[in-house]
Amino acid sequence: MRIDFVSDVSCPWCVIGLKSLEKALANLQDEIEVDMHFQPFELNPGMGPDGQDIFEHIAEKYGSSQEQQDKSREMIRQRGADLGFTFDMSARGRIYNSFDAHRLLHWAATQPAGQKALKEKLFEAYFTKGENPGSHEVLLRVAGEVGLDQDAARQVLESNTYADEVRQAEYYWQRAGIRSVPAIVINQRHLISGGQPPEVFEQALRKIAREEAMA
Repeated sequence: MRIDFVSDVSCPWCVIGLKSLEKALANLQDEIEVDMHFQPFELNPGMGPDGQDIFEHIAEKYGSSQEQQDKSREMIRQRGADLGFTFDMSARGRIYNSFDAHRLLHWAATQPAGQKALKEKLFEAYFTKGENPGSHEVLLRVAGEVGLDQDAARQVLESNTYADEVRQAEYYWQRAGIRSVPAIVINQRHLISGGQPPEVFEQALRKIAREEAMA
């Protein structure tokens, strides 16, 4: 079963979606063999290098009040805790451009260490430690932490390598109708949207596997 996980490293619901999906897949490990690919999606492609205050950004983008944002942040924090992930909302004061992170993730797919470890460490860097996922210093450190070659990673980041590939992938998924993330696309035909609970993923994946086996 191929799974394309379309997401952004600055999307909290993408963390929840990935952790929930991983829990569902652990329950299905004897039933389904998975080939997972992380696909790029930028929530804020026009964001400048210095980022923007997170409260200000969400208020401008969604019209959310401080009270609404506080309730949402607490909901996200609790959902993360239930799945074993720590959201430190006090640390995440700004939102940043994530294009270089997506370029590095694209490169990581060609390396033995793969994308998954890098993706999860980038989530941790931003949501738990409050670090800038667009910073080359942060990206290089995280790459080294997951066993990727830092010199090769530096060459990617200091050049324009994989920029066209990432933009083409973003455009592909936009044309496919993806407007929000996480979007979990199964076998390039079935879509599961949002940070669903593990049991929802498990039921959906089992149903898809059964239907495709019968087709």
